[in-house]
Amino acid sequence: MTEVILIRHGQANSGARSEADYDRLSPLGVQQAAWLADHLRETGEVHRVVSGTLQRQVDTAKAIATVGALDHALDPRLNEIDYFTLAETLKRSRGVPFPTTPEEFAAHVPQVLDIWRSGVADPDHESYDAFRARVLAVLQEAAEGGPGAALVTSTGVIAMLIAVALGLASDAKAQLFLRIRNTSVHRFEFLGDSVFLTQFGATPHLDRADRHTSRTYF
Repeated sequence: MTEVILIRHGQANSGARSEADYDRLSPLGVQQAAWLADHLRETGEVHRVVSGTLQRQVDTAKAIATVGALDHALDPRLNEIDYFTLAETLKRSRGVPFPTTPEEFAAHVPQVLDIWRSGVADPDHESYDAFRARVLAVLQEAAEGGPGAALVTSTGVIAMLIAVALGLASDAKAQLFLRIRNTSVHRFEFLGDSVFLTQFGATPHLDRADRHTSRTYF
């Protein structure tokens, strides 16, 4: 089996109301990425970095690649679900407004994922099954490329892969979406066509006492 590391990007602009406004690292997100880059350089276990094409993913990956003098490739299959478009669909179809607090967001996520799975989203929007297929494909290709791959991505991708690996139901997948910290590290292994989760949500670079307040979900 070959291990593949998945990393969530650093904290983005959590107060945004659109994808374009959200898609940039906050000052803390930049710092989180720098701390993780230093940690991964010290462990020496990452030999290549692949990220999605979203700016928050790219900037996190660049921090890791630069500190480790590693190759950095882009793969749009690691991009996040289009949450803001799905949120607009939810608002139109069920009258649910976009959340403004963490508590409202926690209630919003399961509803967004529900309309996505049920096929209510616009016909030209990526389907739930297509999203699942692309994230499994990029993980398997990274495993086939040999050990040492770090894939920088987003919550939806990581939650989907964990749900597949553990055989989780839809409700549990929505809860996972809310419990994946910025720059957290997750490890997967492939055996044949089966994928296994071997580590969830590690933040060794943030576990020092003086960095506990830098552990974020949003």
